[in-house]
Amino acid sequence: MRIPLLLLCGVLIAAGALVAGRLTAPVPAAGPAATAGTADNDQFGKRVRDYLLANPEVLIDAMKELERKQDSERDTQAQKAIDERGRDLTSDPDSPVSGNPNGDVTIVEFSDYQCPYCKRTYPVMKSVVAADGKVKVVYKDLPILGEASRIAALAALASRNQNKHEAFHNALMEFSGKLDRDQILALAASVGIDVDRLQKDMEDPKLLTIIERNKDLAAALGVRGTPAFVIGKQFVPGAIDADTLKQLIAEARKG
Repeated sequence: MRIPLLLLCGVLIAAGALVAGRLTAPVPAAGPAATAGTADNDQFGKRVRDYLLANPEVLIDAMKELERKQDSERDTQAQKAIDERGRDLTSDPDSPVSGNPNGDVTIVEFSDYQCPYCKRTYPVMKSVVAADGKVKVVYKDLPILGEASRIAALAALASRNQNKHEAFHNALMEFSGKLDRDQILALAASVGIDVDRLQKDMEDPKLLTIIERNKDLAAALGVRGTPAFVIGKQFVPGAIDADTLKQLIAEARKG
């Protein structure tokens, strides 16, 4: 989890105050030596606090360095998971697939049907993949935004039994309102899904197992939110635009 800049500023300023003894309970003096040591600490703490207040750019530099370190640690973690769990990412028969199933580049997408950033990226993915013609897309449902997300994920997985996943996935992503069970089922009906059969299929406990596997895989990669992608061998967190997606596909194609 990233530390917000204002929180970091508060922490560092508070640290200076703590060193100065401003936020600590009084400590009984143990003699002249203890008194001198306390005075030195007071002066040092005051200098730290005054320096931070006079040079706030130091806090910005610290935040940038923290983000760089976090990104490096995340990338290392993700690469390890990609190397060790490649088959789980790209070849799980329980994961829905679109695009070209025999494509020379695979994109794995972790998404939530209520995530606004997923919906923003959806038309980019759809158009770029269609235009390329040689990209395989593997969907990993990651319902992290509440009960409606969970129901939508179960419904999408269950729709595979009627060979309607892609149409239903598109309908869910293109819907801009608030999702609930009734709306999800209405969208299913709009793409020709037998809703009674769908609801029965949604009760299959295997579907929850698939979602739990997705969550485990996301945790191994260091996914902090949706959307998140693995494109070739590269982990890509967050929404992406068309030019970036094309570039990442080209890099994956070069190996």
